[in-house]
Amino acid sequence: MTTFALLHGGSHGGWCWERVVPLLQRAGHRAIGPDLHFDDPTRGARDAARQVVDALADDGDDVVVVGHSFGGMVVPLVAAARPVRRMVFLGAMVPMPGMSYVDYLATAEGAGAITMARDRVGRDDLGRTVVPPDVAREVFYPDCPADDSEAAIMRLVPNSATLFTEPGPLDRWPDVPSTYIRMTEDLAVGGEWSERVARERLAADLVELPGSHSPFYSRPAELAEILGRL
Repeated sequence: MTTFALLHGGSHGGWCWERVVPLLQRAGHRAIGPDLHFDDPTRGARDAARQVVDALADDGDDVVVVGHSFGGMVVPLVAAARPVRRMVFLGAMVPMPGMSYVDYLATAEGAGAITMARDRVGRDDLGRTVVPPDVAREVFYPDCPADDSEAAIMRLVPNSATLFTEPGPLDRWPDVPSTYIRMTEDLAVGGEWSERVARERLAADLVELPGSHSPFYSRPAELAEILGRL
């Protein structure tokens, strides 16, 4: 039995895996989707990784860590802290060891990482990103069932910039195999960037999945099947 640690992206919570978790469980696996509190400006990537490691305290070595979008920033920190069989980046950001993510975005490689227009999101009193409903429908959930997308929009939370601006918490890349799953119509994360980083920096298996940024709602069965094959 494989344990899948499913790490949500920014503005989301563990609830976004509600269609995928039962499918993995039905296939005989264990699946957890912890809330990582990306809305808290006082918590960084190490705090999130510690939450995941604690949630996996009773699991052995047969663990696959899956990070969606912003959650990709935490995946290698979990793999550096405990035994992990595979890291999976699902339309995810990939940190650069020793560098803050905002500095990485200013490099030639990082320039194409984020394709979601930053001027379309708001800011709250704490400087956190707030994604308006119309932007969420267009960028996060354009091909998702309406009931799922509207329920998700009601649960979105502000997203802190701490994981972007904190000094890079990863010293070196963990020696763990990687898979990058790229959604072919993703409007939030750059497709060319995803392919380049997967092949050139991660030496990862690259899997393409049709659709937009949120396959956990648009294609949960396909996503669970891909994860199960890993």
